[in-house]
Amino acid sequence: MHIASFSGVQDAARQIAGHAVRTPLIESPALNERAGGRILMKAETLQVAGAFKFRGAYNRISRLTEAEKARGVVAYSSGNHAQAVAAAARMVGTTAIIVMPADSPKVKVDGVIAFGGEVRMYDRYTESREAIGEEIAESRGSVLVRPFDDPFVIEGQGTIGLEIIDQAKALGIAPLDQLVCGASGGGLIAGINLAMAAQAPHAPVIAVEPKHYNDMQLSIAAGQRMTYAPAPGTICDALMTDRPGELTFPINRRIDRVETVSDAEVAEAVRYAFRVLKLVVEPGGAVSLAAVLAGKVETKGRATALVLSGGNVDPALFAAIIEDRFTPIA
Repeated sequence: MHIASFSGVQDAARQIAGHAVRTPLIESPALNERAGGRILMKAETLQVAGAFKFRGAYNRISRLTEAEKARGVVAYSSGNHAQAVAAAARMVGTTAIIVMPADSPKVKVDGVIAFGGEVRMYDRYTESREAIGEEIAESRGSVLVRPFDDPFVIEGQGTIGLEIIDQAKALGIAPLDQLVCGASGGGLIAGINLAMAAQAPHAPVIAVEPKHYNDMQLSIAAGQRMTYAPAPGTICDALMTDRPGELTFPINRRIDRVETVSDAEVAEAVRYAFRVLKLVVEPGGAVSLAAVLAGKVETKGRATALVLSGGNVDPALFAAIIEDRFTPIA
């Protein structure tokens, strides 16, 4: 059985080279001044399909045998993994069926279809996406590409950590003082933790979650995988997984701490990214920036890397946020 590891992250970097974008690590003088330190932002908004998910999806799907390609792949996702799987499947010459919640942002559903994926909708409150995905995979003999609980997916996401460390060194920053990253199922931050543990072990990794969707925070505190209490909803549609992954959680126990941000704080980060940084960042991709702007991470005199994990935001929601017409649920 393949187990996610740092050597696997290094192998993933070779596997995705020339297919995934080596996204820039950018700075803003205005943000640095506000933070009192150096803020290095990894712009995964510029990745293929608009989010970090392509790295893991391509690392997994590009390893399929010809027989597996003939039977296609299946995935379940609220949007970013969905688009990434559809894009990677098209690149390697196979088909993809994506199980998506009926309330997925239209921009993400349209993205899957544009990449040639077939969409199967489900009700996130009454149906199990895992059960539906497994049923489709079994009936068709397809490969199920899980959004985070897959070692190749974890390792693919970990290439972000490798790039951040390398790019920071090129900017004269070695080691980093800390890294801030959003968390849901934990695949992204698990891959980054593998890279950081090997190459920057003294730099803490800080996870960030939506206020009411704090399963990682609860799990880290309890020492076991926990589910959050019934929640009122969030604009961070990409971060609504109900508990950390079975494979990701053991890796993520090395997280230094978990901070949470409100929808209002996230909206302010999306607004700031557009107005000041000139970047389009989706709410779920902006939680690390939100934590920094809200003062929940000490940045004064420090070099802080943060991941802007995606830019696939619903146009109507984005317009409401940047025009100050958005009213947070809670």
